[in-house]
Amino acid sequence: QVQLVESGGGLAQPGGSLRLSCAASGFTFSSYAMSWARQAPGKGLEWVSGIYSDGSDTYYADSVKGRFTISRDNAKNTLYLQMNSLKHEDAELYYCAKNGSTDWGVVFDYWGQGTQVTVSS
Repeated sequence: QVQLVESGGGLAQPGGSLRLSCAASGFTFSSYAMSWARQAPGKGLEWVSGIYSDGSDTYYADSVKGRFTISRDNAKNTLYLQMNSLKHEDAELYYCAKNGSTDWGVVFDYWGQGTQVTVSS
């Protein structure tokens, strides 16, 4: 079965950095686009970033553009999100998600349990 396990969350200071990882299993990782989404308590899910199955194209929400970088290692079945210049408003639960196709424009069909990011001085 599809499993997506996020790691790398934690506490960072404003202006600091964190790197999230997502270990994927149960499907052919290199055949699907992958995404990161986040959710704050009481708010809806926000799609943060997506990457094509071959890594050739990426998407970023305006709220993170220029600060976050999505990448993937298809040999290791792992998705990453490098988060720099963190702001208080980035403090949310971050989910790794599998898109339903090679294209990040296709809706998610699986997601992980999430990893918490806290930004505080």
